[in-house]
Amino acid sequence: MSDYGKLFDLTGQVAIVTGSSRGIGRAMAEALAAQGARVVVTSRRQEACEDVAAAIKSAGGEAMVIPCNVSHEDQLANLVEQTLAAWGRIDTLVCNAAANPHYGPFLEIPDDMYDKTMLVNVRNVMKLCRMTLPAMKEQGGGSIIITSSTGALAGSDYLGTYCLTKAADVQMVKNLAVAHGRDGVTANAILPGLVKTHFAKALWEDPDALAAAERDTALGRIGEPVDLAGIAVYLASRAGRWTTGQSFVIDGGWAIRGE
Repeated sequence: MSDYGKLFDLTGQVAIVTGSSRGIGRAMAEALAAQGARVVVTSRRQEACEDVAAAIKSAGGEAMVIPCNVSHEDQLANLVEQTLAAWGRIDTLVCNAAANPHYGPFLEIPDDMYDKTMLVNVRNVMKLCRMTLPAMKEQGGGSIIITSSTGALAGSDYLGTYCLTKAADVQMVKNLAVAHGRDGVTANAILPGLVKTHFAKALWEDPDALAAAERDTALGRIGEPVDLAGIAVYLASRAGRWTTGQSFVIDGGWAIRGE
């Protein structure tokens, strides 16, 4: 009989979580570590990453910090190289870091902001996956998780380009799943609704926007970062090894409201 008690056990695994110094990324990093994974905490600010790594270690987990600005391809390469040099494998890659430099009419986004959003949210996500895949293939498999958004599911004006990139991420995991499933690699997207993070602060600090979100969400509240932690553990673990190319909407029931 299978050992169902270890379906979510990540002991011996190595996970990289980009944008893990706070918010959803931090919650995912801490949850993966709590299940036994060795976690690479990474974002632009080393000091903030050190705080997360210290919290993981104080809880009995294992973590190290590799600062990385995902806008820079050389830093992405260094992230992968240092992880392999230290721990010899990469079992889970969580592409969580994202950018949204423009909040305004969709067709009025300046070219430099459009390029920045596409670079961080799409092109360099692809590049980081490409850099990580050889190690996953050599060891016989792995899990790629991309944080998308429920913004990928609906039209938007003031968040239009951001939502455009998040829809691209949904397609990206389908492409990766088809291209590398026979290598034992799964690829899935997580689509959070409105979550109480620094990234979405402008929305949940606006009383009218918050009230509208709570009204339009089946559970009557916006999310907390911890609400996204469990799905990351599932996708990284044995429990999720036959799940690939999928998009998991974790939004408290916003997308299914019909009235």
